[in-house]
Amino acid sequence: MSKILVIGAGGQVGASVVEQLLETGAEVRASARNPEKLSLPASVEVVKADLLEPESLKEALNGVSKVFLYAVPQGIDAFLEAARSTGVEHIVLLSSQTVVDAFPVQKPITDMHRAVEDAIVASGIAYTFVRPHNFATNILMWGWPESIRTEGRIRFPFPESHSDAIHEKDIAAVAVAALTRPGHENQAYFISGPESITQRRQLEVLSEVLGRPLEYVELTEAEAREALSPIVPIWVMDAVVGYWAGSDGVPSHLTDNVEKITGKPARTFAEWAKDHAQDFTA
Repeated sequence: MSKILVIGAGGQVGASVVEQLLETGAEVRASARNPEKLSLPASVEVVKADLLEPESLKEALNGVSKVFLYAVPQGIDAFLEAARSTGVEHIVLLSSQTVVDAFPVQKPITDMHRAVEDAIVASGIAYTFVRPHNFATNILMWGWPESIRTEGRIRFPFPESHSDAIHEKDIAAVAVAALTRPGHENQAYFISGPESITQRRQLEVLSEVLGRPLEYVELTEAEAREALSPIVPIWVMDAVVGYWAGSDGVPSHLTDNVEKITGKPARTFAEWAKDHAQDFTA
């Protein structure tokens, strides 16, 4: 099996891609902007690769036939030039289902992922686009862990907003299948969790897993925007708050592509909560 480069190996999905590739016996090279921060088995070659530093790319790609990549428009042209020059044969891109199914407020996110997808298609290199919609890990970004640990509650808008809440391990499993098995070239896959789950129900599941009562304090949209303003740029806030408003009481679209591609059903939010219980207790 040829060498595979995992770009962004320090992220939740990238780290799982590395772990699952090793389980297949693949030869793995892992990269990050700060590779010294990676903690990986000795069998994994670790290198620096930063899409914003083109000079770091060619060396990272040398001797690699396949690449796991995340979607960042900045630097994609230099990356693809380096990939062509070093003979990369297949790119598996962590993209987003927003390229084909999004609320208007999500346009900046749609445009970002579509720009990367279009550039890869135009490069002539074989590709697989992995398109999740809602990461279960998103709630880690919105302050849920600290609020649950310290107060036993969350302050959040739109409790009846739905999400398909896909586990990062399932995203990685689909990517690994595309990287290690034939037949996934020049394909795009929408992947989701197995259930449409509201934000209120996510908190109830966390309460069941953690074994303690948790309270949902509902914020207005204006209050939510004020709370999020120090955390994310305005365009991200517009996109996520707009999504929560648009999906309020509206079940998420689901697909069984995780099971079709990997042979195993997608993990539930309860499984994700058990895997991440320490995030809400440590």
